[in-house]
Amino acid sequence: MKNVMEGSIAVAEAVKLCDPKVIPVYPITPQTHVAEELSRMAADAEIDAEIIHVESEQSAIAAAIGSQATGVRSYTATASQGLALMHEILFVASGMRIPVVMTVVNRSLSSPLSIWNDQQDSFAERDSGWIQLYVEDAQEAYDTHIQAFKIAEETDTPVMVCMDGFILSHTYEPVETVKKSQVRKFLPDYNPKYRLDPDKPVTMGALATPKHYMLFKKQQQEALEKSIAVIKRVNREYASMTKRSYGDGLIEKINMNKKSHAVVTIGSLTGTMREITKDKEIGIIKIKSLRPFPKEEIIGACENLDSIGILEKDISLGTNGALYDEIRSALYNSRKKPKVSDFIVGLGGRDITERDLEKIIKKIKSGKEVVEWVV
Repeated sequence: MKNVMEGSIAVAEAVKLCDPKVIPVYPITPQTHVAEELSRMAADAEIDAEIIHVESEQSAIAAAIGSQATGVRSYTATASQGLALMHEILFVASGMRIPVVMTVVNRSLSSPLSIWNDQQDSFAERDSGWIQLYVEDAQEAYDTHIQAFKIAEETDTPVMVCMDGFILSHTYEPVETVKKSQVRKFLPDYNPKYRLDPDKPVTMGALATPKHYMLFKKQQQEALEKSIAVIKRVNREYASMTKRSYGDGLIEKINMNKKSHAVVTIGSLTGTMREITKDKEIGIIKIKSLRPFPKEEIIGACENLDSIGILEKDISLGTNGALYDEIRSALYNSRKKPKVSDFIVGLGGRDITERDLEKIIKKIKSGKEVVEWVV
């Protein structure tokens, strides 16, 4: 059934279907509507979950880890400075292999203070050991959250689902929903191999000596590498259930047939580029998974291209856009490397106009490599 709903409400509806039992939340713009809606659902007995109203975002992720460690599915959400406040505990979640799912409603980081959208907050946490999935619209946000719980629990790795603040979280769009019975079949009850249980004591998050610490990190790396196959399979299984898929679950190639040039996008900007590139001699490579990074898939998508241009709402200060450096590294040993340009756009919610995008496309097709701030 299709309903028109706000992006934040679509997320809450998807989370409800996944039946988390503990939801620790702390409000922060523009994430607050997600937390409010889940709190309303719990108050109205639409969801059987304990809502914990904590004193900070760090407490929210700590409570989610603690509850999930006891063997119950847990969820939280945050944005911007809230995600930054969680930084210390993000590594705890991934290091303990706690499969929490968290929505990150992307918003600029201070200073100067900005409540508007870019993706600097989640990009800054890309090395924290979490799977990171980015969505284009409310429908994809809804679908990806349902997949995220399955991916997290099968890989014992926490998952961030990242959606652009205001642009998606506060915009109303038609969303096709899934029946509870379908999700119950797709996502079985959470039944971890290990849990905190007084009757069967285990230690989680213990001290690791230098001899063992590196082995734990190697296991995390291997888990993220193996998660590529899991993400692809879960995407296929979900498509079988709903007839909706997002490329291979890692990247999506849009209008790429017989194209020599492509724009690389991530997040809601993809929707804009679908309209701008229509009937033009340029395709789109949409990045859905930032972690694990889809190196082989990107190499395959670029093998017959002359040039690509990366549009990103982040900056790794002191170098370039982070996605630009990731893609250049992936293509370093490829048989045929396209010319690669980088365009820093939309920081702090700055408008990205049709005229800006037309100029960018022209520069990409020229074959000249540039790194530019579009201001």
